[in-house]
Amino acid sequence: MRRKKPLSVVLLIVIAVVVWWLENRKTPSKENEPAPRTTDRSARRPNPPSSGTTRTAGGAIEKAFREKRSKVWVEDEGEIVYLLPDDRVGDKHQLFLVELASGHTIKISHNVDLAPKVPVRKGDPIRFRGRFEWNERGGVVHWTHHDPRGRKKGGWLELRGQKYK
Repeated sequence: MRRKKPLSVVLLIVIAVVVWWLENRKTPSKENEPAPRTTDRSARRPNPPSSGTTRTAGGAIEKAFREKRSKVWVEDEGEIVYLLPDDRVGDKHQLFLVELASGHTIKISHNVDLAPKVPVRKGDPIRFRGRFEWNERGGVVHWTHHDPRGRKKGGWLELRGQKYK
């Protein structure tokens, strides 16, 4: 004769399975982003920075990342290495990863409620201006759009000679 398991044991197993599932499901969160790449691929970049820009020289993104600084306005360029699913929670954002000439990889978070979506593809060279926010994965550049209140200069993305702001 078999002995029935108490209801509390079955309930405990169900709760453990639900907790495991919630922690391991795929969501558009920082935990699921690829880690920043640190290899130097500057040798394969054929196009030097455009002349006449106010590009942040001296690796401002790398410096801000090393110093764990945020709210730093930057202007730089790189190659799109990974397209992430759009963030559709709250303000909608187009997300992708850009590898800079130094090999440092950052995430671009472009608000498509305030600016047009950019027709990017993996491998595209892109220029950008925005505000860098530190995180352990390499950092995020956002504010790649105009300031709707007109208080700040704002930012932009430039792809194939066209600016999106």
